[in-house]
Amino acid sequence: MDAFTSLTGIAAPLPLANIDTDKIIPARFLKTIKRSGLGVHLFDTLRFRPDGSENPDFVLNREPYRHAEILIAGENFGCGSSREHAPWALLDFGIRCVIAPSFADIFHTNCFKNGILPIALPADICALLMADARLGGNARLSVDLERQVILRPNGESVPFEIDPFRRHLLLHGLDDIGQTMQHAQHIEAFEQRRRTAEPWFPSIVIG
Repeated sequence: MDAFTSLTGIAAPLPLANIDTDKIIPARFLKTIKRSGLGVHLFDTLRFRPDGSENPDFVLNREPYRHAEILIAGENFGCGSSREHAPWALLDFGIRCVIAPSFADIFHTNCFKNGILPIALPADICALLMADARLGGNARLSVDLERQVILRPNGESVPFEIDPFRRHLLLHGLDDIGQTMQHAQHIEAFEQRRRTAEPWFPSIVIG
């Protein structure tokens, strides 16, 4: 998993509440277990018309938002089923940070496990950032996870709170497997001792 320390990029305004995971990535695209290739289907029912052509009114189909790395959304983002494909699709499109008044719990957790920073801020602050995002490519936002601040185009700093442990994992690019591999030497030492004491017992191979 790629580490997240700081990010300066285009923010796309998506002023919709209760965007569920099926809206983020429709169920018909969940046939893969790969994390890549899902970005083309992100917000499929919003981005594309029934004939497959782009919907020119949808924000991610317009410049400069085709290159957005930050998404400003409405409350309860990521509600619905607990599909990990939702953060996979966001990440594959290029979104590394989602800012909203609130998130569904499972989606919120899945973001951290996949290198996406979800930031919950009061609705009035999100409205200000939404207005900033509507200014386009000349009004980029900067998100600094180390300092836990968002820098607006006017220079104002907006602080945000993140669970310290999850912040540590993002800063160091550690998903669940990465956390386990930090203890690889201890696991291997334990396995060596067990192979000697209990040679009939199956061993775990690390690496």
